Amino acid sequence: MKIQATEGLSHTPMLNIYPDSLGGTLGDAVSLLQQDALRDTFSSVYVLPSLFHTDLDRGFSVIDYSLNGMLATQSDLEMLGALGIDLKLDFILNHASVLSPQFQDILRNGDASPFRDFFIDWNRFWEGHGEMTKDGYIQPNEAEIRDMFFRKPGLPLLMVRFPDGRSVPYWNTFYQEVRYPRIDEQDLMREAHMQYSAAKELAALVNRALDAGQTPAQIDYGQWETAQPTVTALLENGRKYLGQMDLNIRSPKVWDFYDKTLAMLAGYGARIVRLDAFAYAPKTPGKRNFLNEPETWELLASVRSLADCYGLTLLPEIHASYAEKIHERLTAEGYPCYDFFLPGLVIDALETANGSLLVRWALEQRDKGIRSITMLGCHDGIPLLDLRGILPEEQIEKLIAIVVNRGGLVKDLHGQKNVYYQVNATYYSALGEDDRKLLLARAIHLFMPGKPQVWYLDLLAGCNDYAAVHASGSAGHKEINRTNLTMEQMEAALQRDVVQGQLTMLRFRNTSQAFGFDAQMYAEQPAADALRIQWNRGQNSAILEANLRTCAFIIRAWDESGTETLVYQQQ
Repeated sequence: MKIQATEGLSHTPMLNIYPDSLGGTLGDAVSLLQQDALRDTFSSVYVLPSLFHTDLDRGFSVIDYSLNGMLATQSDLEMLGALGIDLKLDFILNHASVLSPQFQDILRNGDASPFRDFFIDWNRFWEGHGEMTKDGYIQPNEAEIRDMFFRKPGLPLLMVRFPDGRSVPYWNTFYQEVRYPRIDEQDLMREAHMQYSAAKELAALVNRALDAGQTPAQIDYGQWETAQPTVTALLENGRKYLGQMDLNIRSPKVWDFYDKTLAMLAGYGARIVRLDAFAYAPKTPGKRNFLNEPETWELLASVRSLADCYGLTLLPEIHASYAEKIHERLTAEGYPCYDFFLPGLVIDALETANGSLLVRWALEQRDKGIRSITMLGCHDGIPLLDLRGILPEEQIEKLIAIVVNRGGLVKDLHGQKNVYYQVNATYYSALGEDDRKLLLARAIHLFMPGKPQVWYLDLLAGCNDYAAVHASGSAGHKEINRTNLTMEQMEAALQRDVVQGQLTMLRFRNTSQAFGFDAQMYAEQPAADALRIQWNRGQNSAILEANLRTCAFIIRAWDESGTETLVYQQQ
């Protein structure tokens, strides 16, 4: 078994935040971590990519990997390092923003751009595998596109206007938006040689149509039909884009970009680099467009050869069902993986008062050498469909219903039932905002194998934020679990027993010598509603004993001299 890629992964807790989650800037978050209340609680911090120069998707549409000067400074990162805290940062392999310097160069220079093939020209990719349409893009052959997985309706492409007036399709898996400039009467007087009163009326007609979501080609010009070519050219020449464009991993310039980006992340103090959306990056006609084999594993190996030069541990992020065994494949290839099964298993154990599946999963990780990063909640929500293969379908549906009935939200991918990845809710709300359940959930989390990652809002027992959802429109469902907290809100949260209890357990988990990837772990189910997990490392030991029905539990620990160092319990 390959393990070299996980040797740099520590087993101690990691805080997960946006740079503006705790007080408004990363500097405010560092100040919080400097307080006695959080001292020695975390050895790592995962800062989500709005830390960088980004536009959309709360950071996952990267313009470039320089720091967002509104939210973070190099000094903030250095202060984290001075606290003995290392970083986990994101690298988005599959795409970059339309506003990236590379794509903007294409818009300015077209075929003459040195970055012409930095992104995937749809027609060049599909040449010989389909028919050209009247709209200027190739419609792939049905046999070669039938099994492809797309994240949105229709073909994943964006028609981009080149300086010579041509529209060229580029591959666009995720978000896109085309914006046309609003015109006024002076534009039409100059370009269409219209009189003022007519130009004013036509400008109002065109702007109303654009505001209603119509494209220039869809506008009914009525009595001004003769002005359509001129107005369309005016609008098309001024159109702007937002979105995330897929990178062409066959381009040497992309690999140069990968290398420079990894060097930059290491310079920020990163030890772990999460590879976001990597499974979409390798593309081959006729394959599924997600986790293609063997291309995906070849891509990871090539990126790892670059990361090794900078002492970085790669964490490939992928949602797949337990039955697909992708977590085992990642382990076999020498990578750590996300434990996307634990959040649902903990809810299931607390709702059914049965920990048999938790025990099974803990022992499987031990026996198969799986090194994971674990969590309860995160910025994306609570993964439940990943449990297919562990839980029967009807039990998964019950869990989804429980979380939704407690205020959680589900967002299907382009209307297809059961194609969503997560149920969006804070973990505290998913547990019915029950302090006892949250404390026991955290205790279980900290005793399961892996490196614990703690979402800041779960740590502070945050509730579902419906105001943020409503303020964010149709795509705002994830904001239910992304509340930015003021310093006053954090100070108030720190006084709550449910928060203090989690901090006590985290401080213990961070400093205890009983845990580690080289430690011995035992898990058992003494009774149907009971759970017992023990860790031994040398002469150091720690035991969790819990009743899943009453949520009573006790943690006890001893050091190498046999002295009892901790007794923490919930009666």
